[in-house]
Amino acid sequence: MTSSAATCDSPDSLLPIAHIADLPLIATGKVREIYDAGSGRLLLVTSERVSAFDVVFKETIPAKGQVLNLASAHWFEKTQHIVPNHMLETRTARILGDSPDAASHHGRLLLARRAEAVQFECVVRGHLDGSGWRDYQRTGAIAEHSLPAGMARYDRFPEPLFTPTTKAHTGHDESVTFDQMARALPDGLAERLRQVSLDLYNFGYREVATRGITLEDTKFEFGLIDGEIILIDEALTPDSSRYRMAQADAEPLALDKQYLRDALESHGYMGEGPPPPLPGEIVAELSRRYRQVFRLITGHTLDEALAQWG
Repeated sequence: MTSSAATCDSPDSLLPIAHIADLPLIATGKVREIYDAGSGRLLLVTSERVSAFDVVFKETIPAKGQVLNLASAHWFEKTQHIVPNHMLETRTARILGDSPDAASHHGRLLLARRAEAVQFECVVRGHLDGSGWRDYQRTGAIAEHSLPAGMARYDRFPEPLFTPTTKAHTGHDESVTFDQMARALPDGLAERLRQVSLDLYNFGYREVATRGITLEDTKFEFGLIDGEIILIDEALTPDSSRYRMAQADAEPLALDKQYLRDALESHGYMGEGPPPPLPGEIVAELSRRYRQVFRLITGHTLDEALAQWG
């Protein structure tokens, strides 16, 4: 794992960028702030915030921002042979220099190329779980894909399913058919996005399978730079993906945000009304699982990664 993508140039004359507060704030998402870093670049700041069912909770998850940011950097580097990405730099000292912001943002920064975002999320599902499992129980299908009767939760599909959604800035993303996506985009772009998404998923699936975990599903976001497809946002993180690890005589262990969703659902909360406070033990366990899946994905502890690439 290194700190910059080979497909991108980041001239030394443009670094360090500045005090973060001096940069124009473009957007605040559930987890990230995005700033205009000038010269066709963005600065993504990944926080410790956590959301579930499209609700952001008051409590934060220690180390979560660092895990998401550096896991994405790992995958951006590993998947450059499939598709270029927006990553320029992750090392805080390179991005901020001796700014007073540096210590509090260690490992949580990504300097990126600016792209025109594609207004669809590209979801790939390889196993029956999550909302797909609930849909299958009701209808026997996931989105436009009819499935065989009698499937059990966690079963693997014969081939991964591509199930795009809208990219909602507020509220819930909505499933769309591939044809709807294709009609909304320039000719041929939907087909290219589907193939790239499947290639990325299959690559990630094979990579983590050698480490004893299963990549059940994931979502990708893409942008365009001069007509070229670019992977943006995050990649194969435990926020954008479901990772499971087999356990003897027990259900597979969720190494992602599904642990939080399951805990909330067991207490009757699925996003309606004000979010309940998260107990300290859930916060601590979720943080531990994020660190665990980071080590399994990258082969490094988070502390090792922060020392080298944060």
